[in-house]
Amino acid sequence: MRKILFMARKEGYHILRDSRSLMIVIIMPIMMTFLYGYAINMDIENVVLGIVDYDRTSLSRDLSDRFYRSAYFNEPSVPVDLDDPEACLRSSEANAVLIIRPGYAKSIQSNTPFSLGMLLDGSDNNLAAATQNYAQAVLGEVMASRLPSGQEMPGITISRQVLYNPDLKSAHFFVPGLVAIILVMISALLTSITIARERETGTLEQLHTAPVKPIQILLGKLVPYIVIALIDGLLIVVMARIVFGVPFVGSPALMLGFGLIYVITGLALGILISTLVSTQQLAMMFALTATMLPSVMLSGFIFAIKNMPPVLQVISYIIPARYFIVIIRGIMLKGAVFEVMAVQGLSLLVMMIVTLTIATRRFSAEAK
Repeated sequence: MRKILFMARKEGYHILRDSRSLMIVIIMPIMMTFLYGYAINMDIENVVLGIVDYDRTSLSRDLSDRFYRSAYFNEPSVPVDLDDPEACLRSSEANAVLIIRPGYAKSIQSNTPFSLGMLLDGSDNNLAAATQNYAQAVLGEVMASRLPSGQEMPGITISRQVLYNPDLKSAHFFVPGLVAIILVMISALLTSITIARERETGTLEQLHTAPVKPIQILLGKLVPYIVIALIDGLLIVVMARIVFGVPFVGSPALMLGFGLIYVITGLALGILISTLVSTQQLAMMFALTATMLPSVMLSGFIFAIKNMPPVLQVISYIIPARYFIVIIRGIMLKGAVFEVMAVQGLSLLVMMIVTLTIATRRFSAEAK
């Protein structure tokens, strides 16, 4: 028993003296509790709803106001294009568009049946289903509030049209997101052990004394991994198409271009991690921690970012998967073009350049 207690005390001292072990023991549980506690929010709120009012009467304006005053719907930041209401769905600026057709006010006054239109973004099947229910509930409240006591409610309904995923299959929503999660995780893992392996085998000094610049060494290390990661990405997309039946209606060339930026960002992140730790084991652990958990929780892969607390929404801006998930869902399901995805692509490009620059500086500083 004394020997066991001795070993336990010795191990306890070791943990207290090892900052990395302390970080795993203390910081990781705190981080996971924080992320799981706040980010996992299955309530669907703040649905961005565009409204196209072709009726243009006081009753139709009142209906619009009632939708936006409800707890479920927000206005899009960009007004809906009256000539092309679907455009805001293709660019993911809105989750749905309510179309108030001409004749709405007359039907209310004459108590005749009438149908409003609604376009739904089916690429997020859960959100689309919830939006239908919320819209019908708000419409019911509006109708009930306008009727005198005892009068029958007029037959005002919402006819829906689900775009991009008419059957609301959950695989069409999750599988493209999985591609983004797996790609960044594999990319970071692939390169995270490179510098650490050189350091462990004692060949890092030889590299530093070689007549090549640090950026040339890093780029030389990145090229094979870029090819491997792109092949991995291609395999995953083919599997998504064949096994899960996820459609691919956009441009493969556009996907390849954005995918290349995304893969290099993940690889650069792995290189950066590799310059910060001393062993391959630690590098792999940090690469998994830095990519998998934040990408799953804070990228919009499962949980809507706009429903998260503001601090997590801000943190999500530094998660590469946040941008690529929008890109891959947009290209695969909606056939989005470059102009629609340009903001996401530019954000990834900036992230790639910053990460690669920091990794190069870290590597250069180590060589001096």
